[in-house]
Amino acid sequence: QVQLVEFGGGLVQAGGSLRLSCAPSGRTFSGYTMGWFRQAPGKEREFVAFIRWSGDIADYADSVKGRFTISRDNAKNTVYLQMDSLKPEDTAVYYCAAVWSLYYSGNRDYTRRTTYDYWGQGTQVTVSS
Repeated sequence: QVQLVEFGGGLVQAGGSLRLSCAPSGRTFSGYTMGWFRQAPGKEREFVAFIRWSGDIADYADSVKGRFTISRDNAKNTVYLQMDSLKPEDTAVYYCAAVWSLYYSGNRDYTRRTTYDYWGQGTQVTVSS
């Protein structure tokens, strides 16, 4: 069982930056593809970014491309989401998610919520205008 804990949320002014971290407990996460999703009040949870278990492939939602960067440090068992040039519309609860992917050879859509098996409790990000 993988338990995910997010860190780094908070309140920031528009144009500012925040870095979120996600650290799984209970097991090393080097074989997991990691994703970030977010959910604003009254809206569906939406894809933000993912990074493959090997770290060689990452993808982003169009709304955050060029502003957010996902990365991982397998030695530290941590995945990061660097968020720059934040906008009020980025305000949401941000969730870390994980799915075991090592040696997986099939096709998976890592932008879909249903692909992931493990979720964190979320961390609030609020961007003021």
